[in-house]
Amino acid sequence: MKYDYSGLTTEEVNASRSKHGSNELPPPDIENLWSKLLRNLKDPIIIILIVALAVTILLAFFGFAEWYEGVGIFIAVTLATVVATFSEYKNESSFQKLQWEASRIKVNVFRNGDVSEVYISELVVGDHVLLQPGDKIPADGTILVGKLKLNQASLTGEIDHVKNLPASDGFDFGENAYLSDRFSLFRGAVVEDGEAVMELLRVGKKTLYGKLAMEFSSNDRKTPLQVKLLKLAKLISRFGYVGGSFIAGSFMFKKIVLDNHFATVEIIAYLSNWQTFIHDLMTSIILAVIIIVVAVPEGLPMMIAVVLSLNMRKMLNDKILVRKLLGIETAGSLNILFSDKTGTITKGQMEVTLFISGDIKAYKTYDTLPEELRTLLTFSLKESSECVINSSEAAEEKFFGGNRVERALMRYIHTELSAKSSVIAFDNILFDSQKKFSASLVKDENSNMISLMKGAPEIIIGKCDSYYDENQKIHTLTNKTTLEQEINTLSSRGMRVIAVATSTGENIDDLTDERPRTLVGIIGLRDELRDESITAIEQAHDAGIHVVMITGDKKETAVAIARDVGLLKSNDDIIITSKELNRYSDEKLKEIIPRLRVVARALPTDKSRLVTIAQELGLVAGMTGDGVNDSAALHKADVGFAMGSGSEVAKEAGDIVLYDDDFSSITKAVLYGRTIYNSIRKFIVFQLTVNIAAILIAFLGPFFGFDLPLTMIQLLWVNLVMDTLAALAFGGEAALDRYLKESPKRRDENIINKDMWGAILTGGISIATLSIAFLVYPPIKEVFHNDKAFLTGFFAFFIFLNNFNKFNARTDSLNLFENLTENKGFLGIVFLIFAVQITFTYLGGDFLRTVGLTLNEWLYVIALASVIIPIDLARKLFRNIMRRNLPQ
Repeated sequence: MKYDYSGLTTEEVNASRSKHGSNELPPPDIENLWSKLLRNLKDPIIIILIVALAVTILLAFFGFAEWYEGVGIFIAVTLATVVATFSEYKNESSFQKLQWEASRIKVNVFRNGDVSEVYISELVVGDHVLLQPGDKIPADGTILVGKLKLNQASLTGEIDHVKNLPASDGFDFGENAYLSDRFSLFRGAVVEDGEAVMELLRVGKKTLYGKLAMEFSSNDRKTPLQVKLLKLAKLISRFGYVGGSFIAGSFMFKKIVLDNHFATVEIIAYLSNWQTFIHDLMTSIILAVIIIVVAVPEGLPMMIAVVLSLNMRKMLNDKILVRKLLGIETAGSLNILFSDKTGTITKGQMEVTLFISGDIKAYKTYDTLPEELRTLLTFSLKESSECVINSSEAAEEKFFGGNRVERALMRYIHTELSAKSSVIAFDNILFDSQKKFSASLVKDENSNMISLMKGAPEIIIGKCDSYYDENQKIHTLTNKTTLEQEINTLSSRGMRVIAVATSTGENIDDLTDERPRTLVGIIGLRDELRDESITAIEQAHDAGIHVVMITGDKKETAVAIARDVGLLKSNDDIIITSKELNRYSDEKLKEIIPRLRVVARALPTDKSRLVTIAQELGLVAGMTGDGVNDSAALHKADVGFAMGSGSEVAKEAGDIVLYDDDFSSITKAVLYGRTIYNSIRKFIVFQLTVNIAAILIAFLGPFFGFDLPLTMIQLLWVNLVMDTLAALAFGGEAALDRYLKESPKRRDENIINKDMWGAILTGGISIATLSIAFLVYPPIKEVFHNDKAFLTGFFAFFIFLNNFNKFNARTDSLNLFENLTENKGFLGIVFLIFAVQITFTYLGGDFLRTVGLTLNEWLYVIALASVIIPIDLARKLFRNIMRRNLPQ
C-alpha cells in the first residue's frame, strides 16, 4: 500500500496537544494507603483486640491491671498493621506502575514526512496512523485511505464486525458518531482484516473508550495460588481459634483449680473475689485473642505482593512482561507447551536465499537474475506487498507492517524500491493462515488489470498452467512434478518456500475460477535457529514440559527445524499436518498427544483444539502466538505467551508478553513462576513453625508453673518481627536453575507437601521443647543474675530460635548457605532482628518485661538458640537416607 502524505510536523503536533490534549488515559485506580489501612483495621481480630483493650484500660483504672498492658497491645497491633499495610501498598503500587509502563503500546504514525513509532499516549488530533490486522484503534477518527474489517466487542460487548471505508469530504465526525457507522473508527476496536491510514479526530478522555474507561471498575479474579493461600489461611485461623480457646481454658483452669490445690473452699473464695476473677478472665481472653493474632499469617498477602513485585522487576529485565498475575503463577505448573516456530524457536529474521524460475533455473542472489525476469519479479512483489512503503522525499527508504515474509521480500528487492510507480492498486486479499495466499489487483502502466498472487506453493502452482521464462515469455507449465521435488528438497533443508504468480481479469483473482495463471517462480527463504533455542528446549524437557511445535510451514520444513532444535529424538515421535489433525477424533488425539511433536500447515483453530484436548487430559497448557487469529487460543490456554512483535490483540489476550520473542524467555517465565511458588512455600514453613511453637508454649507454660512464659505484649512483638519481616526476608529468594529440574505442580496439589509438614512439625515441636527445657532446667536459670534477667533471656531465646530457623526454612538442602548471597535482603533482615531484639531488651523495661543482660548471658542465649540448626539438619539427613532406601 502506497501512502504519500507527510503527516504533522513537530510544531503542529505541539500545537494540537496544547489545543486538544494528549491521547493518554489515566492509569487504573489502586486503593490508596489510608483506605487500605482503614480496611485492615476493620479486621475482626483487630476489632476484638480493641474491645479487649478497652476492658483492660477499664480494669487498669480500678487498679486490677497494669495500664501499659493495654497501651502495649494497642501499639504492637497498630504497628504490625501499619507496617504490613504500608509494605503491601508500596509493592502493589510498584507492581501496577511497572505493569502500566511496560505495557504501553506503540503505533506507526506519519510525522515530518516519515513513518515512526510513537507511544499511543503521545498521539494528537490530526495524526495519521497506519493500521493493519491485529492493531487496536488508538483513538477516534476516520479512514483517509484503505478499508478495514473491525471487531468492536470491547466497546459493544458483542462480537460484531463492522466494515469501514474512507469518509467522503462532507462527512461530519461529531458528537453523534455511532458505533455502527461505516465511516467512523473508535478507540479499542480491533482490526481483523484490511489496511488503512486513519486521521485522529478525538483523543484521550474525549474518545468514546475514554468516557467508558472512567466508569470501568477493576474486578480481578483470584488466581489459583491466591485461592490456595486463602484456604490455607482459613485453616490456620481455625487452628488459631481452637488453640486460643484451649489456652484461655488452660489458663483459667490453672487459676481456678491448680492454684487452689483442687480445694473447693479455696476455689469458692477465689471466685468470690470478683475483681481478681474478672482480671484473670480478661487476661485469658486477651491471651486467646493474641494467640489467634499470632497464629493468623497476616504476612501472607504481603508476601505475595513482595515476591511478585521483586520477581516482576527481574522479569522485565529479561524482557518478560507479566500482564496477568494468573500467568506467572500458573507458568510454574506448565507441563505442555504449544509453541510457534517462526520468531520463537527461530530468529524470525527471514532472508531470501534462492529463486527458482518455472523452467527450474536457480538464482542465489537478486543481482544474478536476468534483467527481464528481475523486473517482473520486482513488479510482482512490490505492487502486491502488504508492507507500507514510505515514498516521502524527506524520508529514508523504509517499509512498515506486513509479516516477516513480506518484509524479507522487500529487503530482497530493496534496490528497486526508490523507483516511482504509476501502478494503481484497486483491491487486495490479505494473507492469512487459512487461505495461505495473498493477492492484489492492480492496473499497470499500460492500463492492464493484473492480479498478483503469492503464497503456499501447493496452492499457487496447482492453479498455474504456464510460466514466465527469463525474457518474460510465457510457456506451458509441464514440469510440475519436478518443481514439487525442488520444493520438497528446499523444505527438507528447513527453508520456507513461496510461489509467485500472475493472472489477468477485471476482478481480483481469489483462485476460485478457471482463469489462466502464469507462474513467476518460487522463492526460498531461510530463518535460522536461535542460538539459545536448543538449550532452552532441553531445559523445558528437563522441567517436565512437553513441547509441541506448531507452524504454517510445509511438513518437510517443520521436520527439518524440529530435528535441528532437538524436538525429534525417537522414531515414536509424531508429526502431523492440519489436514491429518482434523481427521482425528478427540479420543484419538488424546491418545497421540503424549508423542506429538510437530503440527505443520497449522490453522488457528488447530491451536484452540489442541489446548482444549490437553486441558481435558488434566494438563496445564501453554500457548504462544502473535497474530489476531491466535487470540482465541492464547485466551483459552492456562498460560498465553504473546510475542512482543505480535499484534496488540494477541498481547491483550496473552497472560505474559515476551518482548524478545525468544523461546528461552518461556523457560525463564516457568523458572520465575516456580521461584514465586517456592518462596511462598518457604515462608509458610517458617511461619507455621513459629505459630505451632508459640501456641504450644502458651498452652503448656501454666502447667509448668509459668502463667505467661511469653507476655501478651511479647507475643505481639513475636508476631511483628516473625511475620512482617519474614515476608520481606523470603520475598527476595533467587531463581535457582534446579527448580527447572523439578516436576510441574499438579492442579490439585496441596501447597503444603509431606516434607514441609515434616519441617513444620519438627521445628515447631523442637522449639517448644527447647523453650520449656529452658524454663524448667535449673542449670540454665543459674546462668542469669536474677529472675527478670532469666525471663528476659527466655524471651530473647525464643526470638533467636526462630531467627536461626529461617536458615533451615529457606532451603531443603543440607547446605544452609546455598545461594544465600543472591538474596541480599535475607541476611540483612536476620541481623536486623538480632540487633533490634538486643536493643529493645535494654529499652523495654516493664513494657516488654525485660532487663539488660551481660555479654556472657547473651552469648549463652545465642549459643543455645543455634541448636535448632543441627536439629533440622538431622531431620533433612534422615529424610535423605529414607528417600535413598525407598524402592525405585
